[in-house]
Amino acid sequence: MHWDITSIDWVEIGFATLDSLYMVLAALPFTLLIGLPLGIIMFLTAQGGLLKKLWLYNILSQIVNALRSMPFLILMVAVIPLSATVMGDVIGIRGVVLPLIIGAAPFFARLVEIALREVDRGIIEAMQSLGATLWQIIYKGLLPEAFPGIVASITVTAITLLAYSALSGALGGGGLGELAIRYGYYRYETAVMVVTIVILAIMVAIIQELGDWLVRVVSH
Repeated sequence: MHWDITSIDWVEIGFATLDSLYMVLAALPFTLLIGLPLGIIMFLTAQGGLLKKLWLYNILSQIVNALRSMPFLILMVAVIPLSATVMGDVIGIRGVVLPLIIGAAPFFARLVEIALREVDRGIIEAMQSLGATLWQIIYKGLLPEAFPGIVASITVTAITLLAYSALSGALGGGGLGELAIRYGYYRYETAVMVVTIVILAIMVAIIQELGDWLVRVVSH
């Protein structure tokens, strides 16, 4: 093991940090676009939901559970043909974005469903008694009331994406994960690995603090 800090290539670490950040920022919007409506549909079709359809809820729930239970590295391997077709690549940043979306969207959908369950049932019943349509109940009742919970869910999902992006380094995904494995595991340059771990921890702390601040803002 080598602990020589002077041998660290800070420029390379800087680019790897930007790559990790890019992977999260590229995957997060699509994760939210897929996960939010999926979570709403699961809430509406569940037992006691406004559109109770247990057969549909069970199908969606099982798909979400299956994807959430699958280790991310196995998921990456499983979707290689799809990544090659859609993204035109299976390694590097370009090849990782699609597996990140597929891995995180079901996770976010379940968090959205849980956030919606926390909404006071009386608000829904009051809007129904006033003749509100389903869309009005969702748009003007459910989503505003669950918004702080959904913002907190976005924070957790962003941190999960960062963790997934680091794992993707084991399969040539790029970013800090690949740098840590290449230098820390193959070259025994422990100093580089420790620096990448510290940077990842700082990034998680920043995302969490930003998310907590947003939750406080939207809760008032």
